[in-house]
Amino acid sequence: MSVSLCLPASLSFCLSQQLQNHREMAPKKAKRRQAAEGGSSNVFSMFEQSQIQEYKEAFTVIDQNRDGIISKDDLRDTLAAMGSMNVKNEELEAMVKEASGPINFTVFLTMFGEKLKGADPEDAIMAAFKVLDPEATGTIKKDFLQEMLTTQCDRFTPEEIKNFFTAFPPDVAGNVDYKNVCYVITHGEEKEE
Repeated sequence: MSVSLCLPASLSFCLSQQLQNHREMAPKKAKRRQAAEGGSSNVFSMFEQSQIQEYKEAFTVIDQNRDGIISKDDLRDTLAAMGSMNVKNEELEAMVKEASGPINFTVFLTMFGEKLKGADPEDAIMAAFKVLDPEATGTIKKDFLQEMLTTQCDRFTPEEIKNFFTAFPPDVAGNVDYKNVCYVITHGEEKEE
């Protein structure tokens, strides 16, 4: 499950589609906090080596012509490979303009670092879930959660719902542990029990 599935049709959306199976590679909370507080100006210090490798693989997939720069044509080809054939030129230009210059790997990584740095803190996400849990059980019924995700705000598609419940299966009583969901969204991995 990837929070980025709810982003607008932009470069972030295109890139997050390539990386949705790698959400577990999000930086550790402490490293994000360090970078957010100005602890390091080097984007590579925000990520672990394995994370950088995952992003490099995604960059290579998107850089269709292998020139080291993600261009409008690279995005068009990547989106076509994902089944989006009718992407407007203006949309592609907007995606490329999200970067301050040519999108080489360092710029690509910086863009993800900036997106992750702007993520909601765990307590804000937890507070949003608690509104849906008046009895403070720490869980929400799957059917209710599915209804909320498919009818409110940025509505989930059937595929996104399937991915969500694959990542966060309900227990035998049909309850989803939203504390685990919050933890994974903000930390990028499941809690060690």
